[in-house]
Parts: sequence; C-alpha cells; structure tokens
Amino acid sequence: MLTSKTAGSARAVARGLARPLGLVPTMGALHAGHRSLLDRARRENESVAASLFVNPMQFAPDEDYSRYPRSFESDAAQFESAGVELLYAPSVDEMYPEGFSTSVDVGEIGKTFEGAARPGHFAGVATVVAKLLNAIEPTRLYLGQKDIQQTAVLRRMIRDLDLAVEIVVCPTVRESDGLALSSRNAYLDERQRAAAPSFQRALAALAESIEMGDDSNVALMAARLLLESPLSWEYLAVVDPLTFELHEKLRRPALVVGAVRAGSTRLVDNVVVRTADGVDPILTPPLVQAAGRG
Repeated sequence: MLTSKTAGSARAVARGLARPLGLVPTMGALHAGHRSLLDRARRENESVAASLFVNPMQFAPDEDYSRYPRSFESDAAQFESAGVELLYAPSVDEMYPEGFSTSVDVGEIGKTFEGAARPGHFAGVATVVAKLLNAIEPTRLYLGQKDIQQTAVLRRMIRDLDLAVEIVVCPTVRESDGLALSSRNAYLDERQRAAAPSFQRALAALAESIEMGDDSNVALMAARLLLESPLSWEYLAVVDPLTFELHEKLRRPALVVGAVRAGSTRLVDNVVVRTADGVDPILTPPLVQAAGRG
C-alpha cells in the first residue's frame, strides 16, 4: 500500500492503478462498517483506494472536531490488510491551503434534517468529497447507508456537476442489538449505550407501520414513544428516498430517518421501506461478476 499526502502524488499513483478503481472515503477510527465498504470495493474492482481525513469543514465550532477519534497507525494497518493499494491521507493545510475559499452548495437537499441541525455540514462534506474525487479519479465511490442524507447530497452533486463516478451504497452494519456502527458510539456512557438500540427499534416500527398502511399521525406518535431515556428525539420523519422531500402521507417506497441526542452525542440512523414489489430504492445491488482479486 502506498500512502500519499498530497493531491498531486495521490493522482499520480491512482492513474497507474488498474481499473475499475473503487474509493472508500473515511475519517478514520475504522470499525466493521468501514471494513464492509472496503471488502465490497475489493470484490468489485481491480484496485482500491481509501482516504483518511478528519474534515474540519464539516464540523460546526461547537462540535467534536478536536476530540474526534484519531488512530492513524491502526487505521493504516487495517487499510493495508483490506487490500487497499492507495491511501490518501492529506493534512488540513494540504486540503485547505491558506486563502482557500471555495465550497460546494447542493441546495435544498442539504438544508433539511441533518443540514438544518448542522448548518454548513453538507457544504463541508460535498466540498471535501469533490476534492477527493478530483485527486483519485475513481470509477466507483463506496458509501454506507447509515449516513443516508450525505449519500443523497453527494448523489445530487455528482449528477449536477457531471462527475464521472458511480455511487455504490452499501447496507448499514449494526451491533447485535441493532445499534448502527459509528465512531461516535465510543462517546456513549453505559446508560446511554443500553438505551441506544431503542432508536433503531423505533425507526423499524415506523417502517412497519408504513408497510401496513397505518395512520401517519398515530404511527409517528407510537414510534416516538419507543425511544428510551436518556435518549431524546431531535427529529423523526418519513421522506422520499432520493430527494429527501417530506412525505405528508405514509406511502412506499419511503425512508424513515431520525436523529437522537444522547447527552452531547448525536446518533443518526434510517430504515428503508421497499416498494410493494420488494425493490430497495437506496442500496446498490452487488455486481454480478466480481472484478477484484478477492
């Protein structure tokens, strides 16, 4: 595995790799969710690149940028064991040199839900991913379902800017009790961690209500009551899976999205409601033939 610290060196290495080339962007602190993306990218591509960059542009001043988990040596070893050929790990000064002033605004899709809760967050995400795509020039970009609004934002950016990359959305990886894996789970204390699985159960219950055709107000109220203390709701909603427009009436396909507060920690998650004939509007089916080397 080669590690590049600059966009120019990363681009030079990437252009020498066999195609198709899969890219897995990360902020480090790798867990099984990241590894599932790496494994799939390895199966579906001739070459795999990854990025490791804790992006200050997507953190608000009162958020956890300074204490976000950082474990470069451990992460690098995991990238290498997963078969990554290129790791792009720029510094903040490399990514945002003095005088940097450009950002990507994706419009309304980046201003609701997580965008409303974290103003400027999606501009930071879209900007850094645009820079990563420009540096690596991958064939496919691998993203996890858990941060689904982020995926919708990036899909819009790629479409609107005619970027030559395919988005591959992979299933959320969960703990045995249903909690979605996240680097921020390490912040939860014992009581918060014990209550955390109730978040996913509430989302799943609302998804089931949609499938059953229940009354929307009753279903939303019932789902809200499933969340256990000390967790508290920030939002719970049913939206269009691709546009994130709010569904006034429960119908399928749909996406149940939610965010909860556990002390100073925020957790986000979602559950997909398939079409009546079982089509998942979010996840990308695995390629029929694996191109990678296993």
